[in-house]
Amino acid sequence: MLMRTDPFRELDRITQQVFGTAARPTAMPMDAWRSGDEFVVEFDLPGVDPAGVELDVERNVLTVRAQRPVAEGPHEMVAAERPRGVFSRQLILGDNLDAERISANYHAGVLTLRVPVAERAKPRRITVETSEQPQAIGS
Repeated sequence: MLMRTDPFRELDRITQQVFGTAARPTAMPMDAWRSGDEFVVEFDLPGVDPAGVELDVERNVLTVRAQRPVAEGPHEMVAAERPRGVFSRQLILGDNLDAERISANYHAGVLTLRVPVAERAKPRRITVETSEQPQAIGS
């Protein structure tokens, strides 16, 4: 029997496992938006122990690491669509954000980060000064 093989099929399968697809991303899905004077970022991390979540800031790069443990025990896996292991995602924070005051909260499988806008980036009003003494022309 003659079988056709597609040499790129295996590469495509491996690529989807590593990088995910639109329907099933392997990285941490996130939403980000600005709300007033802060940016809010939410990561979906269901099944992750909050003690295993690591947040690091170096210069203007925020790194989020989390781990979903591998299911152990004597069982036969029928479907394995939830990625397991260590996940990492990096966000580049602009100069207008205050990386020193980032707050993090984990609730119901969602990691929420709040990054305040830096004081120097907030709009401010500049007062115009006037001089009381009019200057004479030609003196």
